[in-house]
Amino acid sequence: MKFEVEVIRVGEMAADLLAGGHLIIFGDTPNEVLAEVCFMHTHGEIHGDIEVGDTVVLGQKKFVITAIGEEALQTLAELGHCTFCFHGGTDVELPGQICLKGEEEPEALTIGDKIVIL
Repeated sequence: MKFEVEVIRVGEMAADLLAGGHLIIFGDTPNEVLAEVCFMHTHGEIHGDIEVGDTVVLGQKKFVITAIGEEALQTLAELGHCTFCFHGGTDVELPGQICLKGEEEPEALTIGDKIVIL
């Protein structure tokens, strides 16, 4: 396991952004503006290299990483933050994104769900 955390708080607008194809995660943040749009989680550390082709488990759903933004792994390590986008493309739109593809549509996470990168 390269990264594992548990959802501890769900922002009021997090599911709305997910409906638009983006799931934003952040370590528990005191910034209420960010908290409104994020799925906040416990502290986690990166173990090993996260790479295109790795599997991301969001709750009960599995996805494959298709692209990683140039800042995504640094912000994930330092702040527990990245934006997962679900278009499955090989290019990111923003440097903090990790693009995913999967056979199923993503679903909103709930408190207690795991976010795992294998």
